[in-house]
Amino acid sequence: MQAFLREHSWSVAASVLFHGLLAAGLVLVTVVSSQRHPPTVQPLPIDAVVISSQVLHAARQARADRAEQEQARAQAAADAKAAALQAQRDAAAQASLQAEAAARAAASQRTRDDAQEAAQAEAKQAAKQASEAKQAVEAKQAAEAKQAAEAKQAAEAKQAAEAKQAAEAKQAAEAKQAAEAKQAAEAKQAADAKRAADERAKQEREAELRRQLTDEEHVNAVESGPMRDQYVAQLRARIQRAWIKPPSARAGVDCLVEVTQVRGGEVTAARVTQCNGDEAVRQSIQNAVYRASPLPDPPDPALFERVFQLRFKPDE
Repeated sequence: MQAFLREHSWSVAASVLFHGLLAAGLVLVTVVSSQRHPPTVQPLPIDAVVISSQVLHAARQARADRAEQEQARAQAAADAKAAALQAQRDAAAQASLQAEAAARAAASQRTRDDAQEAAQAEAKQAAKQASEAKQAVEAKQAAEAKQAAEAKQAAEAKQAAEAKQAAEAKQAAEAKQAAEAKQAAEAKQAADAKRAADERAKQEREAELRRQLTDEEHVNAVESGPMRDQYVAQLRARIQRAWIKPPSARAGVDCLVEVTQVRGGEVTAARVTQCNGDEAVRQSIQNAVYRASPLPDPPDPALFERVFQLRFKPDE
């Protein structure tokens, strides 16, 4: 109810004002009517004088005239009263019309105010929608600009990656070519070196073969000559001089001893392989070989043998 009164306050106020003016007009008409009294007709005194018919007729005519006058006055008063009542009614109607006009004006003003408020609200809503639309457009433009920037960055990054990849591929190809060229050069160098080495090895083998042949010929010549026998005799004499005969040794000792030496005649090993004596004799011969170290050098290097066997016969 309160919401209804707040919404239609102007219409209710105009209606109340109109009905109040109408009631006031009716009350005013009633008060005026109660205060006005119709005019009273005073009785005329009659003189008891006998008059003639003419006089009587004149008197009657005068009285009739007066009655008509009074009736005219009464009619005029009634007409005036009716006119006043009509005027009051017209004033009340005019007040009612004014109240209705005021109510309509108030309602129209309220309607205009409502329309203005609605227009303002619509304008605010439109402005809000326009602002939101503008913000949406700006946000869309910003998003599109951001997307375009990101796409540009991605394209630039892709181009940079492709360029880097191409450069790396080029470097890899160049490195591969360089490695292949180096490998080919190294292979060629290795092949040349191998050929040279093979050639040197061939030459060395041929030279070694020639040397061996020469050495063999020389050894054969030396061994077939008297120098070998002389060298063996020196070795045997050197060992026999260093031999200490054990008590168990009998006459006719005949043993075969294996001697290992290095250049310069130093003995590194001595072992009796065959012997007709006991263990003391064997050990004494091995000790004699060690005591005879260093052995004498051969008269010819071709006679040197790192391992040689010598027959040990001290009684001969």
